[in-house]
Amino acid sequence: MEHFPPLGLEIPEDHPDRNLYFSEVFRQRRADSSDVVDITLMTPGDILFLYTDGVFDGSDHAERGLLEAVMRGNHRQPAKNICDALLEYALRRDEHLRGDGEQDRIDDKTVFIIKRT
Repeated sequence: MEHFPPLGLEIPEDHPDRNLYFSEVFRQRRADSSDVVDITLMTPGDILFLYTDGVFDGSDHAERGLLEAVMRGNHRQPAKNICDALLEYALRRDEHLRGDGEQDRIDDKTVFIIKRT
């Protein structure tokens, strides 16, 4: 089974720019350097997943696992297809909330995917 990192920021030990993420206070400055550091934040295959609380509000670990499963099942797809799958999942969840009489838990939904290929 292919490993998919959990949602949130993780900097892998073998990431080529891992040392650049640490505070510049601990890095020695050259006389000709600027305050802007060249950092590669995304490497091929990385996906940045941004969403509103209507998709996931962060309160339910089981729900997070289901959302991660949607990502695992679609991470090789184009960014638009990933967005569609995540929104489709969130809308199906809304149907369950309506069926349980919990319409007040339904909120607006936005998903934004940046995928480096």
